[in-house]
Amino acid sequence: MKAVYIEQPGDTSALRFGDLPKPEPAPDQAVVKVAAAGVNFIDTYHRSGLYKLPLPAILGSEGAGVVESVGSAVTTVKPGDRVAWGTSRGSYAEYAAVPASALIPLPAAIDFKQAAATMLQGMTAHYLTHSTFPLKKGHTILTHAAAGGTGRLLVQMAKIAGARVIGTAGSPEKAQIARDAGADEVILYRDHDFAAETRRLTNGVGVDVVYDSVGASTFLKSLDCLCPRGMMVTFGNASGPVPAIEPLILSQRGSLFLTRPTLFHYVATREDLEWRAGDLFRWIAEGKLTLRIEHVYKLGEAAHAHRDLEGRNTTGKLVLMV
Repeated sequence: MKAVYIEQPGDTSALRFGDLPKPEPAPDQAVVKVAAAGVNFIDTYHRSGLYKLPLPAILGSEGAGVVESVGSAVTTVKPGDRVAWGTSRGSYAEYAAVPASALIPLPAAIDFKQAAATMLQGMTAHYLTHSTFPLKKGHTILTHAAAGGTGRLLVQMAKIAGARVIGTAGSPEKAQIARDAGADEVILYRDHDFAAETRRLTNGVGVDVVYDSVGASTFLKSLDCLCPRGMMVTFGNASGPVPAIEPLILSQRGSLFLTRPTLFHYVATREDLEWRAGDLFRWIAEGKLTLRIEHVYKLGEAAHAHRDLEGRNTTGKLVLMV
């Protein structure tokens, strides 16, 4: 089968596109003929070595396709089922062996491209807004990269919950995308100090929660955007990992809360996985949640997709069609 993999970590030149053995299912796995794979920042962290993997490694943590075969212990899916997943690596390939516990059946209204654009980023936005800091009417949030793949979904889910949304964006075009998604205010961070603007927009009070996927370049200033006892949620490293901090700065800035969550711990039970995926698919079908798939690449163009994503010139979702 054709696959995109790494033998050693590095820049996009480390990506290999070639033939690897087709996987066989372990007792608890299903082999899925992959139709589409989502491209996410975590894939670039795996490629670069920021997140360590056993090598060689096929990349891609999110995908959708049709079950071809199942292991001896699998009873929840069968050959021919349309499925999607967002927490099992190996989707940059024609076939992927996926734990059956990670697979979600696809409703007829959701196609493979939509599913591959939804599972990882959509469930991430869901747990951030519904579990890490459960939003409700009256809350005010700041979300960075509000026009990005996860950010745009997060904006929409925050509005579904009734929160006021302040977003940041790097250009007027991206700011408009964030506003179209429902953001109440958008700060152009290249033109304005986003911490000062956030304070101005909240009459000096600050926001209840900051959702930050950018990392090193925004972390400390984001703390200054919070109200007393507000929560800082750092969930990505687009500008590099956040450096070590002294816990004392949290008390100095208002007895703040700090968390560094990951999707895996928020879909660790089947109940949570089905809840999050079910909400996503229902909202898409009802028109409450709209996807923005910016670009579709062929599987062999994964390096191009990574360069586009890391250049931070993209809005919405990038998908590989297999």
